[in-house]
Amino acid sequence: MGVATDMRDRRRAAKLVTEGPCDRGEEGENTHVSLFWRIFSLNAAGLVVAAALLLGPVTVSTPIRQTEALVVLVGLALLLAANALVLRVGLAPLKRLGRAMSTADLLRPGARADVAGPAEAAELITTYNTMLDRLEAERAAGAGRALSAQERERHRIARELHDEVGQTLTAVLLQLKRVADRAPEGLREEVAQAQEATRAGLDEIRFIARRLRPGVLEELGLASALRSLAGEFSAHGLTVRHHVPGGLPPLTEESELVLYRVAQEGLTNTARHAAADHAEVRLRQIDGGVELLVRDNGRGLGEATEGAGIRGMRERALLIGAELTVGGAPGGGTDVRLRVGGHR
Repeated sequence: MGVATDMRDRRRAAKLVTEGPCDRGEEGENTHVSLFWRIFSLNAAGLVVAAALLLGPVTVSTPIRQTEALVVLVGLALLLAANALVLRVGLAPLKRLGRAMSTADLLRPGARADVAGPAEAAELITTYNTMLDRLEAERAAGAGRALSAQERERHRIARELHDEVGQTLTAVLLQLKRVADRAPEGLREEVAQAQEATRAGLDEIRFIARRLRPGVLEELGLASALRSLAGEFSAHGLTVRHHVPGGLPPLTEESELVLYRVAQEGLTNTARHAAADHAEVRLRQIDGGVELLVRDNGRGLGEATEGAGIRGMRERALLIGAELTVGGAPGGGTDVRLRVGGHR
């Protein structure tokens, strides 16, 4: 499948370059003469006019007269101005292409440079846009493989934590209970403290396993998983409210997992970095899909650059063709919005 897809992409890219902007007669701006012929024609016209003047009745005296020098200087100035105008107009698309290349981001797909200008510039811009299409497709495929491998590893670690570490701690807790029943009065308090520490460690292991492998998502569905997620983060001064109605449109398993992981990462960022005391998780139906909103009343993003958490959310959104926006919330704080299409 990967080889066939790559060959189709190459044929489509070659077709776009071959057809080029100059073959589309309905777009007037893409039927311009090439930059070479523009500059050559202008220079040729200036030289022809100069030769005609020299071969005609116009002569240059020795020493040169003031009027003759003025005519020569005016002609030279006009020729230089025309050359500068042609070069400025012809090279403007290349400047726009340079700005588009400097701001291109594969995690924000869809942005393309406008195809305009002389034939060479238009062909170069078309080739660049085709290259972006291929890179975005390859990035999405690579991200999909990486995230699938990550989810498999999460499941493996969660299973080992639950089946091995969790059972070991449970056995230790039962053994400590038997020791506490037989221990002298002076040691019972220390044994009780060891029991509480073991019980806290067991709870932490279970919490980590739930975060690594959202079993509630597989068993009860997305709505219940988001409600449970909001409850898990409602602690340590942070209150998380949820608005997750029923009757949502059907979604693929990948879409549900991406929605859950984006909500999880958004709440994790809120709890760790936002210094917020209130957050909310909303899931609502939109045309052809759903929209997830994670909002907090913290200090917002400010001038900070996007970290690994937000980049990970963008990669997940790219995997399913969703639209992710991260920005300021009304009244302060941060909004994370994810728009996902329905089942296809």
